[in-house]
Amino acid sequence: MRTDSSPGTLPAREHLPAGDAGTPVLDVVIPVYNEEKDLPPCVRRLHEHLARTFPYAFRITIADNASTDTTPLVAARLAAEIPEVGTVRLEQKGRGRALRTVWSASDAPVLAYMDVDLSTDLNALLPLVAPLISGHSDLAIGSRLARASRVVRGPKREFISRAYNLILRGSLQARFSDAQCGFKAIRRDVAQVLLPLVEDTGWFFDTELLVLAERAGLRIHEVPVDWVDDPDSTVHIVRTATEDLKGVWRVGKALATGSLPLDRLTRPFGDDPRDRELTGVPHGLARQLVGFCVVGGLSTLFYLVLYSAFRQAAGPQTANALALLVSAVANTAANRRLTFGVRGRGGAVRHQAQGLVVFGIGLALTSGSLAALNAAGDSPAHSTELAVLIAANLAATVLRFLLFRAWVFPDRTDTGPAPTTPVPTAPVPTAPAPTAARPAPAPYAWPHQAPTHLHATETTTSATTPLRPACPHSTDPGDTR
Repeated sequence: MRTDSSPGTLPAREHLPAGDAGTPVLDVVIPVYNEEKDLPPCVRRLHEHLARTFPYAFRITIADNASTDTTPLVAARLAAEIPEVGTVRLEQKGRGRALRTVWSASDAPVLAYMDVDLSTDLNALLPLVAPLISGHSDLAIGSRLARASRVVRGPKREFISRAYNLILRGSLQARFSDAQCGFKAIRRDVAQVLLPLVEDTGWFFDTELLVLAERAGLRIHEVPVDWVDDPDSTVHIVRTATEDLKGVWRVGKALATGSLPLDRLTRPFGDDPRDRELTGVPHGLARQLVGFCVVGGLSTLFYLVLYSAFRQAAGPQTANALALLVSAVANTAANRRLTFGVRGRGGAVRHQAQGLVVFGIGLALTSGSLAALNAAGDSPAHSTELAVLIAANLAATVLRFLLFRAWVFPDRTDTGPAPTTPVPTAPVPTAPAPTAARPAPAPYAWPHQAPTHLHATETTTSATTPLRPACPHSTDPGDTR
């Protein structure tokens, strides 16, 4: 499936429109498990910060991960006391499960989460969500490993964090700097399409979310943060690391086999409407040229190595045919995935068959060049043979790209404008004037009185019951665990 032609692709990002001041723009989730002591000061501090600094309406949602202490009662009291606070009860543990459940059911256009210990300085919250509100980015993460970050933590956690991110860079080619910082945000329209693809329900949820988003070409904004380690953290480092490594293997395998439909998440190349009105312009030509040149260069080296090896036991024509055949199969497979973005096994046999036709044309060019060289002189030097083959291969490469693009992997969207489906966006309230009192927020009722009981299962990809705060709200803070 082509990554740039699927009917499920996301529309261009847009700045969230100003609207009713009572509609929450930001929903900050705080996943908690047995946090009866830390929860009240966390929520109150977060609420005070957002009410004082955040220019839009907000909501704070406490996601109770099957706590066995009095955390549900504490959350219920906070929801009854503070209009912008709501609570949801899940009967199964898992930070990823909590975020998936609340984010899937939220009506806010920007979704975030924070750890309950508030290790991250709250002054980074507005810079975190601003690129999502403006339409500049799809996801935003706090980074403790950025150069401008200020971090206080022990050497053990520092080593584990940096080692884990090195593993991600080496195995999954991740370019973001900090996968596990408990300080992230995502646009709701992106979450609706991305969350069903994320399998993990625990601590690896963040990493899987970011890797899939990055591979799909979504824009991830990183914010340097000031972060102080919580010495009383209940995270089991060894068990968490083991589960994370299992997740890395699972996601890496899925990406390698092309089994993930990441085409659902692609954005238009430009967000300017004028870019999308142009007709007759090849899509992704520059990217395809770069990819084809890289694959072609590697294929040429591979071909020359094979030719030199086969030449030891066969004549020049036989060695050339065998080397070109093997390298052509590898070249078609590499261009199919890396240059033209075709994923999955569908059409692979047909593409290889068409690639062999292109190979035949290349064989005719290179074989003809060798025949002409041998006719011009007896027993040409091996270096002369290689020089002639390189020149012939360059000519064959240009023709191969044109045939790949126009015949083997044609861009189906070139035949006409792709249909666009408008995605409704929740209205964004305007910031109240500094001297004016905040307008009375509209009531927002939860399905049950706090604490709300919402049962989630492993196979649930979106909540069936909408989350609704128990009391009116005009602002809503965010903090997650």
